[in-house]
Amino acid sequence: MEISSEDGTENNANRQIARGAAVVMAAFVLSNVVGLVRQILITGAFGTSAEIDAFYAAEKLPNILFALVAGGALASAFIPNFTEFLEKEDRKGAWHLASAILNLVTLGLTLISIFAALSADWLVINILAPNFSPEQQALTASLLRILLFTTVLFGASGLLMGVLNAHQKFLLPALAPSMYWLGMILGVLLLVPMWGIHGLAWGAVFGAGMHLAVQLPGLLRTPARRYVPTLGLNSPVVRKVGRLMGPRLLGVAVVQINFLVNVIIASGLPAGSLTAITIAFMVMTMPQVVIAQAIAIAALPTFSAQVARGDIAGMRTSLAATLRGIIFLALPASLGLILLRFPITALLFERGEFSAASTEIVAWALLWYSLGLVGHSVVEIVSRAFYALHDTKTPVLVGVVAMGLNVALSLTLPGWFVSIGWLPHGGLALANTIATTLEMVVLIMLIRRKLGGLDGRRISISSAQAGLATLALSLGVLYWLGVSTGQAAWIVAIGGILIGGGIYALMVSLLRVPEVRELWGYMRRKLGR
Repeated sequence: MEISSEDGTENNANRQIARGAAVVMAAFVLSNVVGLVRQILITGAFGTSAEIDAFYAAEKLPNILFALVAGGALASAFIPNFTEFLEKEDRKGAWHLASAILNLVTLGLTLISIFAALSADWLVINILAPNFSPEQQALTASLLRILLFTTVLFGASGLLMGVLNAHQKFLLPALAPSMYWLGMILGVLLLVPMWGIHGLAWGAVFGAGMHLAVQLPGLLRTPARRYVPTLGLNSPVVRKVGRLMGPRLLGVAVVQINFLVNVIIASGLPAGSLTAITIAFMVMTMPQVVIAQAIAIAALPTFSAQVARGDIAGMRTSLAATLRGIIFLALPASLGLILLRFPITALLFERGEFSAASTEIVAWALLWYSLGLVGHSVVEIVSRAFYALHDTKTPVLVGVVAMGLNVALSLTLPGWFVSIGWLPHGGLALANTIATTLEMVVLIMLIRRKLGGLDGRRISISSAQAGLATLALSLGVLYWLGVSTGQAAWIVAIGGILIGGGIYALMVSLLRVPEVRELWGYMRRKLGR
């Protein structure tokens, strides 16, 4: 018998996602706080100088290697198959799969990192930063050789995250990013005074080690764990993971190529442009990480289990409920960042070497990135729905087209911005927003067709209610910006956040938005317990 949305099984699945998301959200809030402290210290020490531009350029290649070999591509293929073993109570097969993938990832990343370190000068001059000065290119190469150590550590840590999430263990993996930021904080405080920007790089390596170490206690508590010294090249399920990774790997490669294009273009723009788009993207992704990534991380194991049981109707209802919640949270966050971009940037970073001019260029990029916050958030969860269905091709093909558009726009929009008197790096941010928004629209259309519907009426009503409440929020914040002119940045920013948040909460309560009632009920149950 097909399980309907009213049945207890479906409600349990939604509650499972909500519980997992609540844990991950709380940990990601902590991660954002620690990450903010890290960014504040870095900008205070280096501002938007050529040195920190070199660090961000060097950081790009290790990030690309991790994303290609052990990041989202691996998780999207590994977790559904690992979860399927767990659902069948075949823990021996599950740990054989995990061991083989861990060994392959570690070996692959080690060999690639060694080759990249030996080729660092050529990579920087010809790919990463061709427009830097020779001195800045030499600095970037030396930083790259240090940061490549993080790639192998993150590879093992990324797989461990997948193992723990498949066991519905979310806390320690969600705390791991905080450990990475903490390592960089220690690097700024303890190593930068002695070694300058190289101290920040070694702090990143130490943080990557803590990113892995914090998850080990969770691994030790997993049932029937075992390690098998094998590459599993003859294992059908290992090959299946490889086949599923293939399309996703292409998608990740296209995304990373787009980021690399941005680095190359920004390296030829006025000094500080690369740092500006890096910081602005980080600020935009703070609410996206808490809202969308937290929910998506919690949802993928549940979606995968529903698919393994053949409960497509249950997954459809869970996905629709999750999308309503994401829109309910992401829409006001997007408008809030747009309206309060100047005081928020000044509050967070304007000190030390980070001047008012730095605030201007970061806030400019933040404006255009924030327009895409809803798109980024929805893509996170809809992509996970495809992965749970063992379909990595569809989101990858859509992502390839979207990122191809992103690259094309990145090559044209900065020039257009200059022609109308605007700072060119804002064009790079707008290109990302346009491409991601189109990707969101296409993915929703395709998942709706694949699942035979998506409860579009309820999603539309919920989105309209959130939109109306966000309009009220915007009017309140605009009024506050008018009356608080000349006040300190912290007064304007915090006052705007409190006023906007209060208005939004009041409006959604008056509109009787279902997500508010569900959240309130969840909080009452937790407090009562």
